[in-house]
Parts: sequence; C-alpha cells; structure tokens
Amino acid sequence: MDNLFKGKTCVVTGASTGIGFGLSKRLLEQGAHVWLSSRTPENVQAAQEKLKEFKGQAHFDVVDVRDAEQVANYIKRVATQGRIDYLFNNAGIGYKGRFIDATPKMWEDIMSCNLYGVVHGTTAVTPIMLQQGGGCIINIASVCGIVPLPYQSLYCASKYAVVGFSEALRYELADKNIRVMVVCPAAVDTMIFKRDMDYQIHEEIPSPPDAISPEQAADEIFEGIKADCGIHPITVFAKEVYQNIQKNPAGNDEVMKHIKRMVEEEFEIQSKK
Repeated sequence: MDNLFKGKTCVVTGASTGIGFGLSKRLLEQGAHVWLSSRTPENVQAAQEKLKEFKGQAHFDVVDVRDAEQVANYIKRVATQGRIDYLFNNAGIGYKGRFIDATPKMWEDIMSCNLYGVVHGTTAVTPIMLQQGGGCIINIASVCGIVPLPYQSLYCASKYAVVGFSEALRYELADKNIRVMVVCPAAVDTMIFKRDMDYQIHEEIPSPPDAISPEQAADEIFEGIKADCGIHPITVFAKEVYQNIQKNPAGNDEVMKHIKRMVEEEFEIQSKK
C-alpha cells in the first residue's frame, strides 16, 4: 500500500471481531497506530490478547457506538494524542427474517447501531478533521445498501441509509480535504451470520460458502481507499450486482427473486425441525 498507513492514527469501531478486527490487524501490520473499540468488554480483552505483539501501537477501549456522548468523548480523547487520520465506522448488527415479524425494538436496535453509530462517529470526528486540515472517513455498509436482498428489510433500510448519508457527505466535504468512502461487502466470514440481535451466538449456523476472510476484506477496503472510491463494493457478488444496477437491472431482479426462493426454503426447513 506504499506506506499509506505508516505512522497514521486510525480509529476502528466494532474492532474486536470480524471485519473490524481484520482491518485493525492489517493497519497495525502496516505501521499505523490503531484505536480499537467494541461494546463487549470480553471481546475487547480477547482482541487485546491476540494483538499483544503490537503493544504501544494498538489501543483498546470499550465504546458503545449507539451512545452519542460516549462516542464524542472517545473521539476527543483519541484526538488529544494528535491527528485522527482515518475513522472506520464499522460496528453493526445483522437481521434476517420476515418484515411482518419485526418489532419496534428490532427497528430501534438496527438503526441505533448500524445508522446512528455511523452518524455519531462521523459527527464527533468531522470538526477535528476540519481543524487539522483533512482526513478520511470510511463507513462500512453492505451489499444490502445497494441492492434490496429479500428478508433483510430492516438491515437494508439501515445500510441504504448509510450509503446515502456517506455519498451526500462525500460531496459536502470534498473541498475540505476530507474523503468519505462507503464500503459495501457481501459475504465476509464473521460472527454476523451466527449472532442474533441480542448478541446470542449460534455456532451451528455456517457462514456462506463464498464468504471471504476479514483480512481479505480489509485488503480490498484498502484498495478502495488508495483508488479514492466513493461507493466501494467488495467480494465478487457485491461487485457484480453493483455493475448490474445500471447495466443489467433485469438480471439483478432475477437474482433477488432467486434469493427470495432460497430463503423461503430455508425458513420452511427450519420450521419443520
């Protein structure tokens, strides 16, 4: 990456597992000073143990991105150490199910983490980046932010919002030397496939067979940063559907219908168990 991150200060939310951990590890390997945060203390402790070779370079904190004041205080504290060059708004939770089964609390949980978590981090860091003369904000959305995957209506709503927010902000801040990129991954081998909205883990649920590793996801994200992308789909599936949005919308329509049938079959099998 041509020392893109060497000596830079990077903040990563949702950093104790999954894409956030993969990003943090790759950033540390490239010489960045990384501030990793997560809302789950035991996961933060586990991440600290895994990254103990980067002592002095990696910093670990328990932060709940749903809490605007907590996020603001955290970002301010990081900024007292110097610049904040990169903010990776990565924390998020998933949901897969019928819209008719969704409760108001589910909507609140999804939006407070997936959307407002991004907004809180961006709100806290933007004045700092304006004052220091620049920076880069990377928001992790999903392929569900560019195509409407069936039975993920809540998740799609939150991730479409993140994409729209990021794109609007990209234009708004472009002349201020603050870059904004939104990443839209498809399947990445993370706990999001095994963890429900109450953070209960279901180890019996497998990750999709085409899922890429968090480290590969990080490498593809870095390629997008280097290329100065706006919307940056990663994984083969995400790239293909993004290209088809304009080139082959009928093809995308068929893909979504096929996914709908697959999910319905999955629900039917589970209901018989």
